Amino acid sequence: MGPPMAWTASQRYLGEFVGTFALLLFGGGAAVFTLGGGDPLSRVVVVSASFGFVLVALAYTFGDVSGGHFNPAVTVSMALSKRMAPADIAPYLVAQIAGGLVGIAVVAGIVSGSSAQLANAQNAALGSQCFSGWGAPAGCGYSLGAVFLIELALAFVFVLVIQMVTRSESGVGKLAPLAIGLTLLVTNLIAIPVDGASLNPVRSFSPALLAVVWPSARWAISESWLFWVAPILGGVLASMVERMFHLSASASSG
Repeated sequence: MGPPMAWTASQRYLGEFVGTFALLLFGGGAAVFTLGGGDPLSRVVVVSASFGFVLVALAYTFGDVSGGHFNPAVTVSMALSKRMAPADIAPYLVAQIAGGLVGIAVVAGIVSGSSAQLANAQNAALGSQCFSGWGAPAGCGYSLGAVFLIELALAFVFVLVIQMVTRSESGVGKLAPLAIGLTLLVTNLIAIPVDGASLNPVRSFSPALLAVVWPSARWAISESWLFWVAPILGGVLASMVERMFHLSASASSG
């Protein structure tokens, strides 16, 4: 037997596209389809579980292909840690943005089949994240500073978990996708009541961009900058902290 075949660049990019598409279809879909539901706590659990469990499946499916980023904050962090080729950075980001847009477009197409739910989706800008002001609806009760802080802190922890459990020296092995998905689930449980939970620029940008077709929902695209800056900064911090946990030569030799 010869050496194992390497994945091509186009296969890696396709993996990021399909994975981000599915993440927005399942997780973003759960967020949109449960708008206007009865019990807010149940909605938080359903949306959090949808994001967490689909990420487990996607990480197992595409982890060996592309690394299973599906998130610009993860890609930037991995690039800073020199765990991906520099030539892949821009194509990964393009694939993630394109996949997210297609995923949430399918959600929009489905929700358009119900006039009542479409009205809810329009008010929430297809489930976009938000902070108070800037034309956001009344339900966006937390300030810009509070939302920036929670997105920064939770993205830092989420990306640090990804960094640590996917290292070659990690003993987690095939359980890494489970750790990653469950971390996303828990971060969503915490952040959804605050701002809707992003931790992923594409998670926020995709619905915000599509929602500009509704004048009353254009607040989302004006606020989306925060959900690029805070998660990516969290990923940068995660890369810096991960370096502090590298084994020394003496420790690794016993």
